[in-house]
Amino acid sequence: MPSAPTHTAEEAHLLGTMPVDPMDDIELRSVQLQFPNARGSILEACEQRRVPTDKGDVHVAIQGDTAKPAIVTYHDLGLNYATSFAGFFNFPVMRGLLENFCVYHVTAPGQEEGAPTLPEDYVYPTMDDLAAQLLFVLSHFGLKSVIGFGVGAGANILARFAHAHPDKVGALCLINCVSTQSGWIEWGYQSFNARFLRTKGMTQGVIDYLMWHHFGRNPEERNHDLVQMYKQHFERGVNPTNLAMLINAYIHRNDLHLARTPPGTPGTETAATTLKMPVINITGSLSPHVEDTVTFNGRLDPTNSSWMKISDCALVLEEQPAKLAEAFRLFLQGEGYATPLSTPASSPCGTKYHTYSSIFFANFREQQQQAMEERERERERDRQRQLSLRVGNRLRETAINCTNTGGHQQGDNNNADEHSGDEEEDMDLENGNGNGHAAGSGNGNRAYVTTDTSGTLYYGAQSNKIRITENPLPEPVSS
Repeated sequence: MPSAPTHTAEEAHLLGTMPVDPMDDIELRSVQLQFPNARGSILEACEQRRVPTDKGDVHVAIQGDTAKPAIVTYHDLGLNYATSFAGFFNFPVMRGLLENFCVYHVTAPGQEEGAPTLPEDYVYPTMDDLAAQLLFVLSHFGLKSVIGFGVGAGANILARFAHAHPDKVGALCLINCVSTQSGWIEWGYQSFNARFLRTKGMTQGVIDYLMWHHFGRNPEERNHDLVQMYKQHFERGVNPTNLAMLINAYIHRNDLHLARTPPGTPGTETAATTLKMPVINITGSLSPHVEDTVTFNGRLDPTNSSWMKISDCALVLEEQPAKLAEAFRLFLQGEGYATPLSTPASSPCGTKYHTYSSIFFANFREQQQQAMEERERERERDRQRQLSLRVGNRLRETAINCTNTGGHQQGDNNNADEHSGDEEEDMDLENGNGNGHAAGSGNGNRAYVTTDTSGTLYYGAQSNKIRITENPLPEPVSS
């Protein structure tokens, strides 16, 4: 069979075809995806549960070992746990980090994949009711305290739950969290969207608003494939009636009533308090919710909260997963949850782990303390040594011929009076042997070696004292 004719570059340009390279087909066949079907893997790895609550059942997907510290996630509008967190939690950094945690993905009523339409007489829970449902989730799984991870509407729900039950939440990671009630523009747009979803289903106007809510303006310029995937999900994977109920509950939310100032400050509400647990408040630089996160940050305690704006993204979990994963890892490490040890310490959030950095600084402080104690013991030994040289060692006795102006005669040592006492010590002045005798004159004058309160030795009478030192030439000292 004859081979296909090849063309030169000029002929190909004239024929409107590209030059044929026999290696093109071989190179294209060798291209393979590194992680195919990454989003579907989270569905297979999770255990699906339905938790009964006072407002209906809640769908919870469990990912990981239930004996490890718990992370509770909550999704945003138009999404569920799979579409909101599957890509992020399958990121390599997060997969390694989550080996030390168990994730409980909570989905709002009627928002899971393939959910049936809720009955018309069903009263959808308010935002406060959705937050109260988390108590049933924690009680069902026996969780005493959790780490919250929420996005958008889910971040608002977790913030409400943490504000109402601060003892149940050990830390919070909130993305695009809104702490105020809805404004007139948001209320108007979302009211039209809820009406269209009930009457006409998923219209193009609703899809455009949801895309703006998640991606901001002009998302096709950043990631065309990601935008098309989310549009297909909104068109085919969302129950319009159930989403309308969730949107209606979200636009009728009330203020979180958070305040950085302490209660009782003039101009603030009496019941307004701030979140007590550590909070990391994250947004994207292209997100339409940047100002809302700034407002929320102004209501938090600056000593246990931080605000982060990640560049070149709006939907942080999908557009910048590496930066978000690193921020979340460092946040958990700062709270002591990142690196496990063989002997973990107890914490309000199940099992709390120490980090390598905390161990290093603890050992460093212990070494510094030991070095300081050793220096103090060395100084104490030096002081004892100096005191022993000054007091314990006998000074060299120097014979001093001390006579009066009229001339004194040396008395017999055997006839000299003996003197004993703690404050005075007699010495043989001629022989200098320090045997406890004193030199006397004819008129009974006596010379003593005396010791004052400071321990210094002196020789002489009370009117003329001479200090005894190692120097053979005595120095007169005034009395």
